Amino acid sequence: MQRKEALKIVEKQLTKKRYEHTVRVMETALELANHYDVDLKKVELAAIFHDYAKYRHPEEMKRWIIEERLPQDLLDYHQELWHGPVGSKMIEREVGICDPEIQSAIYWHTTGKRYMSRMDQVIFIADYIEPGRDFPGVDEVRNIVLDDIDQACWMAARNTISFLMSKNQPIYPDTFQLYNEKIGRNMNGK
Repeated sequence: MQRKEALKIVEKQLTKKRYEHTVRVMETALELANHYDVDLKKVELAAIFHDYAKYRHPEEMKRWIIEERLPQDLLDYHQELWHGPVGSKMIEREVGICDPEIQSAIYWHTTGKRYMSRMDQVIFIADYIEPGRDFPGVDEVRNIVLDDIDQACWMAARNTISFLMSKNQPIYPDTFQLYNEKIGRNMNGK
């Protein structure tokens, strides 16, 4: 699928502001993919479709979680987390994108996980650092990402965990797993 066609499909699913975010994520992801030698075409599609399910009704997303046998514990967390896993299934059924690497990157862009592929990391961190983002800690992550994407993912997980804790919000276990994996890497010098 060509970029223009993909963007046209996604634009119908998103608000104007979210569509602009998606374009920035795509541009950021392509820069990172080029730097880290990740498949540019796959990264482009994953970035374009990463928020495909973002504005679906919560009841529709809940049905997808149940019917597609996604982890049921997702239902115990804020629906903001659902659009990644649900979107990874929706793009297959609604758009015909049936690529496990693209689907994985979309699935994990909201929570991260332990042992992410390089493509998973590119989409996860591009969504976090795209130029329209402005929150405490984002510049620190931007400054390290081209030197060490693993460190950047750890920092993003750390910042997200700290933010959610400050708001007394639950934190999805895979985000802790990402944090723990990367801190273990940092502590052991790997």
